[in-house]
Amino acid sequence: MGDKFKDLPYRNGVGIIVINNDNKVFVAKRIDNPKNFWQMPQGGVDKGESFLSAAYRELEEETSIKKVKLIKEIDEMTTYELPDHLLGKIWKGKYKGQKQKWFLMRYLGKDNEINIHTPKPEFLDWKWIEIDMITNVVVDFKLEVYKKIQKKIKIIIN
Repeated sequence: MGDKFKDLPYRNGVGIIVINNDNKVFVAKRIDNPKNFWQMPQGGVDKGESFLSAAYRELEEETSIKKVKLIKEIDEMTTYELPDHLLGKIWKGKYKGQKQKWFLMRYLGKDNEINIHTPKPEFLDWKWIEIDMITNVVVDFKLEVYKKIQKKIKIIIN
């Protein structure tokens, strides 16, 4: 990480693990990364907003998903740092990475209710994948976060 960015704070964020009735995980491909990387819904926490409220809001903004049941709030926070080529570019250059609170939720709706073509779309495509596959499809700098989350999901649903 470049020296001029090391003192930047982490952005407060949330991540949402959405599982269907087959315990498969929702992942989507970002518009701003044309490579074959997929991620779970995530986003920032607005000033004065709780982590859980942010999770519901981000989930709906990115996927149109509203019909979910909270299964578990993951206890500890996870962090990741942006790679050098993204520092100073993402989040108006104010943050070096993200500190996230993750939530596991069960999707109660039907697949045709999921709509990533939102007013401010972030995703090109989406799919359900096996929990074991989430670490195979994620961008490098989020890999450690996804490994931790994968372990937690498996403990909770098994």
